[in-house]
Amino acid sequence: MRINTIKNTLLMILLLLGRQHSYSQDSFVNLDFESTTLAPDGSPSTVATTVGLPGWTAVIGGVSQSTILYNDVTLGNASIAILGSGNSLSPVIEGQFTVVLQPGRDPLHPVSPNHVSASISQVGLVPANAQSIQFKASTFSSFSVSLDGQNLSMIPLGTGQNFTLYGADISAFAGQFRTLAITALAAPNTTDAFDSIVFSPQPIPEPSVVGLFAFGALLLGQRLHKRQ
Repeated sequence: MRINTIKNTLLMILLLLGRQHSYSQDSFVNLDFESTTLAPDGSPSTVATTVGLPGWTAVIGGVSQSTILYNDVTLGNASIAILGSGNSLSPVIEGQFTVVLQPGRDPLHPVSPNHVSASISQVGLVPANAQSIQFKASTFSSFSVSLDGQNLSMIPLGTGQNFTLYGADISAFAGQFRTLAITALAAPNTTDAFDSIVFSPQPIPEPSVVGLFAFGALLLGQRLHKRQ
């Protein structure tokens, strides 16, 4: 009896360890886009999506892309790129790498006047304690962030030197497996940069509260300017 009890206990421990390992493997990865093995100052080229954006799927105009641009952008065609801090085109938002989604002409039909979207996505487990998703972006066209196709209501929370910090309430998805997608919506050639995605246990303030803080900061700035 005692031997059977020990065996059952060991089996339960192994099952629990296996479950924890499975959950860790199913978590979202490379949310800061730093997991690539590329050098941040490499020459412009085309690289495999699995190398430039490990963990992510790249899609242009509804078509999955096996390659993306590296330290390069196009002059009109839709594209997806990973830019390193040593590139000569644009400063990265944070760290050594930033992803750029570039909507534009369909690369499969470059003479067509129609424009297509560019997006990245991956499936993962939303942390059980997550109340919000936050990220930094520098955008020139409309974009969407969704979980399983449900667009999130993004709220600007603040600004930095070359980015806007956005956030959205995702408490309804906590502890669930979902597809996270970031999409630069179809438009003429633009470059939208995204970086530093985090699932946070902090809730997103109501839009009215954010607006009140912004208004207060504006009044404070005007008062200081008058004093000077």
